[in-house]
Amino acid sequence: MMSIFPDLADKSVVITGGSKGIGKEIALSFAKSGANVVIIGRNQEALEETVDELKQYHANCDFVAADLNETQKVPKVIEKAVQQMGGLDILVNNAGINIAKPALEVEESDWDRVLDTNLKASFFCSQQAAKYMKDNGGGRIINIASQMSFVGYWDRAAYCSSKGGIVQLTKALAIEWANFNINVNAVAPTFIETELTENMFKDEAFKEDVFRRIPLGRLADSSDVAGAVLYLASQLAKSITGETIRVDGGWTAI
Repeated sequence: MMSIFPDLADKSVVITGGSKGIGKEIALSFAKSGANVVIIGRNQEALEETVDELKQYHANCDFVAADLNETQKVPKVIEKAVQQMGGLDILVNNAGINIAKPALEVEESDWDRVLDTNLKASFFCSQQAAKYMKDNGGGRIINIASQMSFVGYWDRAAYCSSKGGIVQLTKALAIEWANFNINVNAVAPTFIETELTENMFKDEAFKEDVFRRIPLGRLADSSDVAGAVLYLASQLAKSITGETIRVDGGWTAI
């Protein structure tokens, strides 16, 4: 199989939330490009199943089962991933959740869970990854943001806040770590059809509202997001840092 990004062969990649949905597609895309991949997630059975698929394309793939909201464990989790691959070149912070509630009904526990998963964990995973990267000539950190980093939407006060924070975190880390040759960027997708959003689109009114906001008239799929991630990880993007690529069909262009 010929890779579109041959320079990614033998790179060592960590992907959080890599066992399903967008994260799984990103992991498969890196494995197909010949990269060494470690995925991180909480569900060991799902992780094992995904790694079996990854190994069909590249043998050096593995997983670490962990809850990244337990911040004190993050250094050991990243250390284990590095040991499994023998290095770390690329981190993709993909793990994320949404608890959809009207703002007047959001409880502190909802807020903390969304912000801790989407923003806090991304920072502390990036911090640990950067410690390895700066001692080894640099690397790439790619955060998964959202179109809702830039626009508001109903029932998503915590989610919009967390993803807006990801865009600003991306800029801050890009500036601070540029001297270490660490490029930090983000990808901001629109709604993606995955098992996580399947139930949302059973609501016809919601589906109609989403589609009318997308000038291209269609949802992106996981491969669209993976393509943007692989581009940012490749040498084609060596001079790009602090940026967020919007994979949103034009939603935020209006």
